[in-house]
Amino acid sequence: MNTPKNALLDRAITLGALFSRTLNGLQPLTLLLSRLYVAEVFFLSGLTKLRDWGTTVALFTDEYKVPFLPPAMAAFMGTAGELVLPVLLALGLGGRFAALGLSVVNVVAVISLSEIPAAALAYHYMWGAVLAYIVIFGPGAWSLDRYVWPKLYKPSQSND
Repeated sequence: MNTPKNALLDRAITLGALFSRTLNGLQPLTLLLSRLYVAEVFFLSGLTKLRDWGTTVALFTDEYKVPFLPPAMAAFMGTAGELVLPVLLALGLGGRFAALGLSVVNVVAVISLSEIPAAALAYHYMWGAVLAYIVIFGPGAWSLDRYVWPKLYKPSQSND
């Protein structure tokens, strides 16, 4: 016999399952929008560096203190990373690799500045969290990785 208490519990479970399915259905869109957002931020930064290369090298010489690299090489590598990796991330092609590479660019940007405003640092933390999520969980169902890698990687069949 179905008591009112059991009916209420059944209804709550049904609504909870519906809520969970709805949120699961939003995962591909959320990952795509996250990838596009972070990709845009880094790509636009790379374009800014490319527009005035002399100023970019001067900034890497005087302002950004990238460890272990000469300023011109650091400027080139940072700019290249900010232009190539976001495109890969946006497409979801080598998505984990692109997110990991942008994570390195993000960390280097933070440690290479002697002073960084708290608001700017908060953005770097947010970008780092989004990138970490993509590195750990992958770029999602709406990515080229989802379609390309299964065609490229076919595990060898064993007759065991």
